[in-house]
Amino acid sequence: MSDSAEVLVIGGGSTGTGIARDLAMRGLDVTLVEKGNLTHGTTGRMHGLLHSGGRYAVSDQASATECIEENRVLRDIAAHCVEMTGGLFVQRPEDDDEYFQEKLEGCRECGIPAEVLSGEEAREMEPYLAKDVKRAIRVPDGAIDPFRLCVANAASAEEHGARIETHAEVIDVLVEDGEVVGLEVKHDSGPGKREHHTPGETEKLYADYVVNASGAWAGQIGDMAGVDVAVRPSKGVMTIMNTRQVDTVVNRCRPKGDADIIVPHETAAILGTTDEEVEDPDEYPEEQWEVDMMIDTLSELVPILQEARTIRSFWGVRPLYEPPGTGTTDPTDITRDFFLLDHEDRDDLPGMTSIVGGKFTTYRMMAEKISDHVCEKFGITAECRTADEPLPGSDDFSILRDYMDEFGLRSPIGRRSVQRLGSRADEVLKTGEPNPVICECEAVTRAEFADAVEGSGSDLNAARIRTRASMGNCQGGFCAHRMANELAPKYEAEVVRTALDELYQERWKGQRHALWGDQLSQAMLNYALHATTMNRDRDPARTGASVDFSAFDGGPTEPGEAGADASAAATDGGSLREDESRQEGR
Repeated sequence: MSDSAEVLVIGGGSTGTGIARDLAMRGLDVTLVEKGNLTHGTTGRMHGLLHSGGRYAVSDQASATECIEENRVLRDIAAHCVEMTGGLFVQRPEDDDEYFQEKLEGCRECGIPAEVLSGEEAREMEPYLAKDVKRAIRVPDGAIDPFRLCVANAASAEEHGARIETHAEVIDVLVEDGEVVGLEVKHDSGPGKREHHTPGETEKLYADYVVNASGAWAGQIGDMAGVDVAVRPSKGVMTIMNTRQVDTVVNRCRPKGDADIIVPHETAAILGTTDEEVEDPDEYPEEQWEVDMMIDTLSELVPILQEARTIRSFWGVRPLYEPPGTGTTDPTDITRDFFLLDHEDRDDLPGMTSIVGGKFTTYRMMAEKISDHVCEKFGITAECRTADEPLPGSDDFSILRDYMDEFGLRSPIGRRSVQRLGSRADEVLKTGEPNPVICECEAVTRAEFADAVEGSGSDLNAARIRTRASMGNCQGGFCAHRMANELAPKYEAEVVRTALDELYQERWKGQRHALWGDQLSQAMLNYALHATTMNRDRDPARTGASVDFSAFDGGPTEPGEAGADASAAATDGGSLREDESRQEGR
């Protein structure tokens, strides 16, 4: 594998993978490095809203116009990642009439289709809206899967010759004679497809040009290069509810504020969000009051949320940026526009450009702009094609209907598999092998999961983001061990255990903020299942203790012997306490 490229891209989120795809399609030799999985940063921690632009139609009409344009592009090139749910900007009795009118006129000025609905008409669309909702504006908002979209961009980049290196953290920017010439990365790879280096090994990668697309971490990369990139990270919480309480994106029609949007996403609904500036994008408080506020405030729009089960909460960090000297103190006032910082022009440091700010919906356009900039450096005149060429799996989405007919797929399992795989459904699902469901909540079958493992190696979290397995109501309680089992016998037992541990931890960290009521019961059920059936709470193989196989119930050896020696059974694999042994005379 080459340790040099024409362009190094830092960041495996939507913008980074979009840039890698664009540059590779124009013929450049590209390597992308990402310190975690794809979508490790901000992209994997958003509410999955495909903006119509309505959200910015009053405060930032330039961004609103970009959003509706890219909304249409993504529907074409990433059909298998998008669900066009539609959106409503809902007005409650206490919300301002003048602002409602400004929103409506703003949408129309930006070319966003907008229709006024009465409260009754809005409730016909969404029966769980509050009965006192006054009226609403209908816009073409949608839901989009950020994981699938990034993977599709990375896969397309690889198809055009790019190297995608995940779990490779940038630890230094290499500067020689006053020019950026590459990066030093530390690998944390595991077995499988991404086993390029030994974990902990460092590698120097050289390039003619470096693009810093690391989002909220762009300032840290800038520090390594000796330039100031004043990103202002702003955290926001998202809370996932157990079902789709709404099938349409529901926005509160009032000026920007906390807790004003509900996004139906796959089998759940995501509530968002807050907007609070933080010092460090890796270390910031995750506070319960933020979660409570999501539910309390958004219940004013959809009262049933008060009775629903909260599955988990997670926080993301926006990479906000504004030019030096602006002096905005409220992060909600900082523009959502993006900025291209050419460090040669700006800091007299050739060889590197940073891209900061921006929004997920406009990632492709941002990638196009910075790819134009990089191509100009190389004297390349190739045109951008990313708005016209479909992403892998999306080139002929009408195939979904054909498959439904061909395979008689009328069940949610078949429908969702084909929706996720898009035009790749044929090559993945026609295995000729038994294809049981591995994850019931998200309807993921063995064939689809095997395809994800083939693409991601032994990293179960990487396979998770490709399929959504373990992301449903049980949060891995009923499927995590099945997912791990699919790694065997290809990988050694210790590799599988490590992958399962990582998956458990990833699932657990979001549930910690939702441990009350029914979700607490679900968490305890998961714990009991894993502790009693897999001994996950005191696994001798992990602690180094010997395994007492005689403690397991071997079952009856003779007909009619069942229960004859039930006192000897210890189905959790543990040994009886000494006092219990004495009482039972053993």
